[in-house]
Amino acid sequence: MKYYQLAILTLLLLSFSVKAKDYSIFDFGAKGDGIALDTKAVQKAIDTCNAEGGGKVIIPSGKIVLIGTIYLKDNVTLYLENGAILRGSPDINQYALDTHKNMYKDEPHMDRCLIFAKNAHHFSIEGNGTIDGNGHPKNFNNKTGRPMLIRFLECSNIKMRNVNLIHPAAWTSAWINCDEIVVEGILIESRVNHNGDGLDFDGCKNVMVSNCSFDTSDDSICLQASDPERGCYDIVINNCIFESKWAGIRIGLLSRGNFERVNVSNCTFKNIQDSGLKIQMNEGGIMKNMTFSNLTMTSVPRPIFLTFCQQRACVDAHEELYPMNYMGDISFENFQIDNSMLDKNSGIVMTGLPKGMVKNISLNNIQFTISGEGTKEDAEKTNINELTPEIMKGWWPEFSLLGTLPASGIYLRHMENVYVKDIKLTTLKEDQRPPIVSDDVSKLHVDNCYLNGEIIHYSPIK
Repeated sequence: MKYYQLAILTLLLLSFSVKAKDYSIFDFGAKGDGIALDTKAVQKAIDTCNAEGGGKVIIPSGKIVLIGTIYLKDNVTLYLENGAILRGSPDINQYALDTHKNMYKDEPHMDRCLIFAKNAHHFSIEGNGTIDGNGHPKNFNNKTGRPMLIRFLECSNIKMRNVNLIHPAAWTSAWINCDEIVVEGILIESRVNHNGDGLDFDGCKNVMVSNCSFDTSDDSICLQASDPERGCYDIVINNCIFESKWAGIRIGLLSRGNFERVNVSNCTFKNIQDSGLKIQMNEGGIMKNMTFSNLTMTSVPRPIFLTFCQQRACVDAHEELYPMNYMGDISFENFQIDNSMLDKNSGIVMTGLPKGMVKNISLNNIQFTISGEGTKEDAEKTNINELTPEIMKGWWPEFSLLGTLPASGIYLRHMENVYVKDIKLTTLKEDQRPPIVSDDVSKLHVDNCYLNGEIIHYSPIK
């Protein structure tokens, strides 16, 4: 055997010999009976795995492991075997106070969390088991505190694959200022308490979410930017299913930083109470270069709800409102929407302010079915609230502040350079409102659009 062949064989043997180890929590004293508190055993397994160079911390199949707050570390994979359940303690005192904080104003009751990592790198949560927050109202409320399930702060190279995340007392996860994230094949069910967000990425970049299923009591996925220096960049979301009591995907609200290069495609939205895509810029950042394509929506009152205004959402923001910066360069194409089972308040809504115009928006190839029944009075409505601080009164820019709109399908206000093409709108019952209404929209281009099979001859309102 030649020398170089021997060297290669030696390297291969060495690679097998240094294979990452498995660390069963039972080797560190865990009971796994769902009654005894196993926090110390799980944390000791994580600490040992990290100290010895990394590997898998195993939550064994068929066991229920009860814990308070644990801390993930570098090079550790928390691996939940088939049927394993990692369950949060019902006692708020088992949740640590050093797990950073919720970044929204007026919500300190959500500061604690079950699983935390800070400045950790190359770690993951994987397997076919379940992390159960045990977040029922009998255990947690605003007075006791409602811990989030997961919070990662200033971490990188994170993977979350195939696990089930269920029953958080508040958000399922908060990823703050993290980089290089892959979330794949997970299921989130967060309906047992309120504010049950799914995945919240705050100031994150290089994020890929795919093949996931969401059933949430609040926004299923959020992109946020609570730090003016840390925006959300290079985000890809595809092949996901969303069902939510509030929004499917929300982008913004916490928006002190920028949002750029976001791509959402090949997703299904169903039974959404508020909006499919809720896109909101209001704390001084820039939002641009986003594409939403190949989306199917059923029973989603606002398939798109886009707002540009001024409001303070971040807990760290000063009281003075930020100036409006830029929101635009966004395309929406290839949507299939069926809202035939909803009421007349079912439409695509986009609105800026006179001093903050939304720019360069395209709507292309959208097939949209609605129930209809808008009245002549609705069609003549002109006193639509502007989303100013005086109207919002310290809260968020919500559709309820606008009320029934004078358009049956698409309402556009305070915008510039808008392209609307290949829209096929169907109303099941007579609707006396025009299908498309614009207010203070310059350079609006409407082409090849139909209402109930008839071409829409549209002249924009100056």
